[in-house]
Amino acid sequence: MKTILKSLILLLIFQAGFSQNLESKIDSLITSKFKPENPGAIFLAVKKGKVVYRKAFGMADLERDIKMKPEFVFEIGSMTKQFTAVSILMLAEQRKLKLDDEITKFIPDYPTQGNLITIHHLLTHTSGIKDFTTMKSIKNIAREDLSPKELVDFFKNEPMDFKPGEQYKYCNSGYVLLGYIIEKVSGETYEEFITKHIFEKAEMKNSFYASHEKVIKNRVSGYRERDGFMNANYISFSIPFASGAIMSTVDDLLKWQNAINDNVLLNDAFTKKAFTNYQLNNGKKIDYGYGWHIEKIKNKIVHEHGGSIFGFKSMGVYEPSEQIYVVGLSNCDCNSPTSITKDIAGLLIN
Repeated sequence: MKTILKSLILLLIFQAGFSQNLESKIDSLITSKFKPENPGAIFLAVKKGKVVYRKAFGMADLERDIKMKPEFVFEIGSMTKQFTAVSILMLAEQRKLKLDDEITKFIPDYPTQGNLITIHHLLTHTSGIKDFTTMKSIKNIAREDLSPKELVDFFKNEPMDFKPGEQYKYCNSGYVLLGYIIEKVSGETYEEFITKHIFEKAEMKNSFYASHEKVIKNRVSGYRERDGFMNANYISFSIPFASGAIMSTVDDLLKWQNAINDNVLLNDAFTKKAFTNYQLNNGKKIDYGYGWHIEKIKNKIVHEHGGSIFGFKSMGVYEPSEQIYVVGLSNCDCNSPTSITKDIAGLLIN
């Protein structure tokens, strides 16, 4: 009995020491990049359902001298694509659309090989459609409030970059089209759909389709750096739309990941579709599923995606075999949490 008790005490001492060592390692990673007086970041790390790290660094608002707190709300940019992809899969599971449907089924006047482009191509960035965020003329509409149709009309007549299915090329235009299709098929706006069918089901009470007008409690300010820190450039949220217009917190993003894992939103078969390495026409695999990159950290397969929008950057990584989830959110587009988020995941693996 004494031997068992002694072993338990030694185990607890070891675990406490490991925990403190892990925390100090993560702290040093973050403090080397995010200074107390500058725009900051929040990092959350979870392993097998247990939160092992949750801290805020730096400033949430430089003008009002507000320090960052873990519960604060950020714009998450292209992490929005996860929500758009799952929304499409939900509609597919309900048999309201098929993943191999041509987009002209929903947008009949879409030109330039629209009858060859499928929903699958849009989800996997293999459509060949030009990314509207790379067009020089985007500066002419960045501050305008456009309808989804008006935004699609902005880029739909651009020449194709390649034939559908021939290449992988990251494309925000594809996810704008997916948002437009969600609205057409569901009869709801994109904001209504994700709020009702995702945020409410996953109990994500601090997640929103972004708005400049709404009063959003605990919203942080976004910054850029040019001869010192400046307020972020203004953009109408109708422009990123379904490719990048969601706001959330690290805690809500954990609820999102748990909802995916627990099949709250999709059955197992449709969930697996999001995390499949798909192929090009020539059989070559791409490192992208539906709304997530499929990559490796320490030889472990991970599902990850980052985001960038004026004033903000984000990154989320999930490793399924050890149930590791790490997310980092920052409020300056000059300082990305991507490498730190991946490094923390690496520390937690094995």
